[in-house]
Amino acid sequence: MAKLINGQAISAEIKAEIALEVQELKQKGIIPGLAVVLVGSDPASQTYVNLKEKACAAAGIYSEKYALPSTTHQDELFDLVNRLNHKKEIHGILVQMPLPDGLDEESVIETIDPWKDVDAFHPSNVGRIMIGNYRFLPCTPAGIMEMLRREKIAVAGKNCVVVGRSNIVGKPMAMLLMHANGTVTVCHSKTKDLADVCRRADILVASVGRPKFITADMVKPGACVIDVGMDRDENGKLCGDVDFEPVSKVASAITPVPRGVGPMTIAMLLRNTLTAAKIQNAIPNRKKVC
Repeated sequence: MAKLINGQAISAEIKAEIALEVQELKQKGIIPGLAVVLVGSDPASQTYVNLKEKACAAAGIYSEKYALPSTTHQDELFDLVNRLNHKKEIHGILVQMPLPDGLDEESVIETIDPWKDVDAFHPSNVGRIMIGNYRFLPCTPAGIMEMLRREKIAVAGKNCVVVGRSNIVGKPMAMLLMHANGTVTVCHSKTKDLADVCRRADILVASVGRPKFITADMVKPGACVIDVGMDRDENGKLCGDVDFEPVSKVASAITPVPRGVGPMTIAMLLRNTLTAAKIQNAIPNRKKVC
């Protein structure tokens, strides 16, 4: 039976570390601030934003939430982001994705000040990740790397397979694994013999958004399996992209859904906000993720 990688427990450790650093900054008169912009009434987005608010409060991070109607015009959103770009007490800006139809996500991301882009989606930050000279990392891939580090799962020299090529998870995940000296294969809908490619992985990251897509016959015995998915199965029960029970009998380590990758994503958002506050106040950052 695979070892369970408890993302909830690991994230609690990280949040406690962040809270201590936030207190140190407050002694210097600096309070890290995060602004979250939510457009529309998507239930999942509302849930994520609420979780982020609670996490900020627990860590001592100042937060502002801007809830806009789904009828918000592109220019109105641009105006809000530009105001936040110039708001001194706000160090990080997060526009919750996906945006309602009619709004251009790419243009909105490019409007965010790269120094306040705590999602690390701005092209400037994406380029920095590519060359390994980054300020911030996308929260989910960064959380996965932190889990691997704290669980002492070595990446160097390992065959790593990432299933999914999104800009949010798949592509940056591949880059971080490569920076850690893994040999990386990225799979997608056009990949031939997908199961065979997955079976070669020492570290398998599933991020496809399809319930229980990764089955036990696709997993190499002893592999580490990271499940990024958040889905519902045929019975409406919460599950991931990995068929957990049978795969856990093959893998050496596996993340559950829930209490796996999800809590780490929020912890890394707090870490990025803290880092942004330090950068904007010319304070050396003692910790660099990955």
